[in-house]
Amino acid sequence: MSQQNRIVVGVDGSAPSLAALDWALGQAELTDATVDAVTAWEYPAFYSWEGGAVPPREFENAASVTVEDAVDNAVDRRTDPPRVRTHVVQGDSAQVLLDTAEDAELLVVGSRGHGGFVGALLGSVSHKCTHHAGCPVVIVHASPE
Repeated sequence: MSQQNRIVVGVDGSAPSLAALDWALGQAELTDATVDAVTAWEYPAFYSWEGGAVPPREFENAASVTVEDAVDNAVDRRTDPPRVRTHVVQGDSAQVLLDTAEDAELLVVGSRGHGGFVGALLGSVSHKCTHHAGCPVVIVHASPE
């Protein structure tokens, strides 16, 4: 996926990831970059065969709907949106983002925060990305509204 001026953004449908997508689109407009909106999916921890098998395609389809809807909504609010490609990949979210951003100019992720210091702490994905990415990382905090 080598390309000049490529911004990778993680999108999982959460408010922080939607804020990250919006920020990435704005940065792409300023730098004439292409945005790769990435979502990762894994089998849920509670997944079992007892209730009947859920085909992997259903998890992938749900992830695809999430990223496509997020991108469509974000792009629709812009006058002259940048080029956006969506990617749905099975695997650990942080590792998928790191792999996809390997030759990117920038990686953008949302921060979930947790505990009594909401907004002050990084989520596990953003934490791993800041420590292991081979490019600059921007962490976007969603406003409380």
